[in-house]
Amino acid sequence: MTTAADPAPASGAGRVTVRPALPADVPAIRDLVEPYAERRILLAKEMVGYYEAVQEFVIAEVDGVVAGCGALHVMWSDLAEVRTLAVDPAHRGRGVGHALLDALIGRARALGLRRVFCLTFETHFFARHGFHAIEGTPVGQDVYAELLRSHDDGVAEFLDLARVKPNTLGNTRMLLEL
Repeated sequence: MTTAADPAPASGAGRVTVRPALPADVPAIRDLVEPYAERRILLAKEMVGYYEAVQEFVIAEVDGVVAGCGALHVMWSDLAEVRTLAVDPAHRGRGVGHALLDALIGRARALGLRRVFCLTFETHFFARHGFHAIEGTPVGQDVYAELLRSHDDGVAEFLDLARVKPNTLGNTRMLLEL
């Protein structure tokens, strides 16, 4: 799941830079996600899960301080999911969420993907980047059957499986076509 209701940058705000995450960033990623996970907005992971997925993450910094994170998880040959988009509340309103999402969409384009999916409460934020609400799962039966083999909870959410329904209640499924 993703979150980020980040208005346009405030005047006088520090410069936002986005870079690939490093293993040394994992504690900061966990700290960013934890408050959102406690409110059931994002899925929490064990530390090992963050380390295993660190190459999917980007980090946003404001004046050298970690202010947000987000991940792009490739799901199929033409499809990825924006995951774990989180902005430190102290840095909201500075364009951090927008910078992160732009970087993740850029990664998707660089990988030659055609579609980016998200499951979110922040529909207006994602709509500003071209995402639109969808019903169902935007893959054919053959791909659906292959994705069922995944042990990843995020893929289970994408597939709308019963075992993860409590995680997805109230979220909107959105898609961006590149």
